[in-house]
Amino acid sequence: MDDTNPTKEDVEFVDAIKEDIHWLGYDWDDRFYYASDYFDKMYECAVGLIKKGLAYACELTAEQVKEYRGDLTTPAKSPYRDRPVEESLELFERMKNGEFEEGKITIRAKIDLASGNFVMRDPVIYRINYLPHHRTGNKWCIYPMYDFAHPIEDAMEEITHSLCSLEFEIHRPLYDWVIENCAEFLPAKPRQIEFARLGINYTVMSKRKLRYLVENNLVDGWDDPRMPTICGLRRRGYTPEAIRNFSERNGVSKVNSTVEYSFLEACLREDLNIKAQRVMAVVDPVKLTITNYPEGKIETFETENNPNRPEDGTREITFSRDLWIEKEDFMEEPAKKYFRLFPGNEVRLKGTYIVKCTGCRKDENGNVVEVFAEYDEASRGGNPADGRKIKSTIHWANAADCADAEIRLYDNLFSVEDPDNYDYLEVMNRDSLTVLRNCKVEKALVNAKPGDSFQFMRQGYFCADSKDSTPEHLVFNRSVSLKDSFKKK
Repeated sequence: MDDTNPTKEDVEFVDAIKEDIHWLGYDWDDRFYYASDYFDKMYECAVGLIKKGLAYACELTAEQVKEYRGDLTTPAKSPYRDRPVEESLELFERMKNGEFEEGKITIRAKIDLASGNFVMRDPVIYRINYLPHHRTGNKWCIYPMYDFAHPIEDAMEEITHSLCSLEFEIHRPLYDWVIENCAEFLPAKPRQIEFARLGINYTVMSKRKLRYLVENNLVDGWDDPRMPTICGLRRRGYTPEAIRNFSERNGVSKVNSTVEYSFLEACLREDLNIKAQRVMAVVDPVKLTITNYPEGKIETFETENNPNRPEDGTREITFSRDLWIEKEDFMEEPAKKYFRLFPGNEVRLKGTYIVKCTGCRKDENGNVVEVFAEYDEASRGGNPADGRKIKSTIHWANAADCADAEIRLYDNLFSVEDPDNYDYLEVMNRDSLTVLRNCKVEKALVNAKPGDSFQFMRQGYFCADSKDSTPEHLVFNRSVSLKDSFKKK
């Protein structure tokens, strides 16, 4: 863990990363390290470089360093580059003892002020910072820069290949320089290898940009189900297996690339299709009354939990005269090739009976508030006695004992495929979250644990929200639709 720059958020991110790695299915056993484990060794290496004339105390401010940086034809400069070794050692000791204000003095490596690689133009390797460190407290007020700490950490842990993303490629010469010039203090000589980061369209991956969304309450924290974070994906209902499969299928490359979000969704859909229990949930309910079914009668039916996994067994569902169905499953005047409920048409109510629509009731505004139907008593189980063909099966919920639920439908966080090419705040998708209340779900879902995943028949895959869902107030997040709904804009 890179904790070379003490900040208040360090503990939060360390704990979150640990939790995410464990959730993904990995463990480090006894090999969990912090940069701060090696602060003494890093200080020793810096002193060694000063003694060899390879580092010096510089009193240029950050603004002056930038001003004197030079360009491709003009070398950088520092009036302190030839400062005597003993003077630099004394100043470094005084820095360590807290005698200077922040920014007053830094330690810079003496490499090459004319280098075409600006990283090598005498980079800062130590600076003053008086913030207390979350692990070392106030022991140190000087801290190594990441580019200096990184190779030393790897060497101390006897890493053979240190894997970095491509933006660190220009930092590799500095990595090698530190290893070479601090060799007498280090037990190993690691090497740095770079690979390309994987991008996903319709989102941003920059921690800085994601932090802005969090800190300005544009999303519901780092674990908002729209966020491309491990904890966000987990809260949305993604599984470790789906994420690992997504990563393995994409492989490792030396070229930056962007993958369609729909491919990530396909990996989840593939995993949940095997694992998720099938249940019935009505997200936009309208009442269905079966007028010829006895009032007060309740029947019990047995239905499979998952057709892909017979070992998951069956469960009981109840049926009565009063049900809930989806509003879209009824049309008073049916469109062409519409096979669901309309006056005179028959449908199969999943796992129970065939019903025939006889009409509807509307409110004063002309909205359908109740659908009427009659059931075929001889079709128990959904099979007509005369073998007639029923073209449509719809899901339902028993009004007598179903549970109310809030359902959250998520869409892309941004409205354009590559938000990094825009002012990303201007292209946020304002419809990325739709909240549906007064939804109806099977009563068994009252016992759903946070993170439990289900296939809501004909609706998609959903999980119980890990933050907000309780038995008294059920909240389900849509993880992914049943089919790829990705549309090119």
